[in-house]
Amino acid sequence: MKFKYLVIYGLLAITAVSCKKEAVENPSEIMSVNDINSQLYREVEKQGVYNWSTASDELLWSAAMQSDSIFAIGYQPASFADINSQMHTINIESSEWIQVRDEILDIILKEEQKLNPNKTMDDLLPYGYPTVVPSMSVYLTSFEAVQKLRAMSTIRYFEPMGYELPPLNANANDRSDSGCGASPDYGLNPLDYETILPGIKQSWHHGPSNISTAWTSTTGDNVTIAIIDTGISDDQDNLNGNFNSGYSSGRTVEQISTHYTGRWWWRSLEAPHDQCGHGTQMAGLAAAPRSTDGNAVGIAYNCDLIGFRAVNDVFISSSNEKNGVKDALIIAGTRTDVKVISMSIGTPFYSGTVADGIYYAYGNGKSIFSAAGTSFAWTAGFGVIFPASMSQTIAVTGVKEGETESCDVCHDGSAVDFTMIMERSADADRHGLTVATYADQPTYVGGSSCATASVAGIAALVYSNNPGITRDAVYNRLKENASNYPTADGDHGWGVIDANAAVSD
Repeated sequence: MKFKYLVIYGLLAITAVSCKKEAVENPSEIMSVNDINSQLYREVEKQGVYNWSTASDELLWSAAMQSDSIFAIGYQPASFADINSQMHTINIESSEWIQVRDEILDIILKEEQKLNPNKTMDDLLPYGYPTVVPSMSVYLTSFEAVQKLRAMSTIRYFEPMGYELPPLNANANDRSDSGCGASPDYGLNPLDYETILPGIKQSWHHGPSNISTAWTSTTGDNVTIAIIDTGISDDQDNLNGNFNSGYSSGRTVEQISTHYTGRWWWRSLEAPHDQCGHGTQMAGLAAAPRSTDGNAVGIAYNCDLIGFRAVNDVFISSSNEKNGVKDALIIAGTRTDVKVISMSIGTPFYSGTVADGIYYAYGNGKSIFSAAGTSFAWTAGFGVIFPASMSQTIAVTGVKEGETESCDVCHDGSAVDFTMIMERSADADRHGLTVATYADQPTYVGGSSCATASVAGIAALVYSNNPGITRDAVYNRLKENASNYPTADGDHGWGVIDANAAVSD
């Protein structure tokens, strides 16, 4: 996945002004976008993944005022301990949790009414009251409210939800730089695939992980993979009406949207149809059928599939997207059929909203695979992004043939757990093959996105061949049958997985 905002950093590195700023004496004095961006760039460069908890009140408030004025607020009773490991068991409708929530909202309403006496509680909650996890999105403009809330022991996190670094050219709409665009490629190199029965193309990048041999034991039956991404294209038959075709049978595919547009009374749930292409490609890598039409086969070609449309592209940026990812994680985390969650999306900014969804799904025993990050070649050493940086996720990145070198645009670092060979050493444009958004002709897809969805497919094979196996046992099988075991590499973790050994170990 190519993160459009990373281009910005190169320009900011050259033109950035000092990040120092006098404390805001007048709450109406909002920091300029240039000052915010300069400070954020320096902090992201220094920290890797930026956590808003380190921001000053002025920076935090200004970032919200320069975007949609919506804050993410995580809360808990002051005496509650170790909430992350208990996220999946909390009843936020119990009296102690409601009391904390209402105390926070009362403070916000009181401060907001100082600025606008007509404000009501309904004006504060653009997405409504929280339902499953103790995280709410609140519209507020009061600087005094920001100061008071950040001092409260019941606040777990307090973050501006909608702020993102702007593109270099405000008039540009280069969505391909956000991982979008998945047209069929009619110029495939014939060395990049093998045609196998019953008339389907198998990508070359399956070979180094011994996928074909693993298929003699299992093809992913009775396991559901959830792809949290940009959805599934209605125009790709192999992920719709032809999902059961050829050697793939008896399985289900679902499309679910958790991505909204607007807020309050004009808030509407978008259709699950993929308008980017990235989610379709990821779903194809993990689960496309072993059909007869000459398209590309997925690694777990007999698994069940859920394609979530939670984001517009691979960059988790807006308030709607952060809430969409959280909601998708809660749905997938609740469903007992889902064993594997694949997320080839991310951001260099920590999001408490998304993290709460991760904690919830992790607490319910899901294996959560997350892309380490993809960018332009000159930013490939940027580091592992969020949420792959979390210990509850399994971070994956892509490497070239030979296993020692990251793909040209793949991030790496100590948080990486596994790698997947997905880029030719002699030609960085030749990656793994997957389905396109339409037609029966495959397309190339690269980056840590390709690696993540592919490893998620391998994990599904392990689950399928070992009914009742736990998440930790699956991880250990992957680890113990990877190329770097027993000594993890500082940038590439346990390395490339031998799928056949992991399945049958």
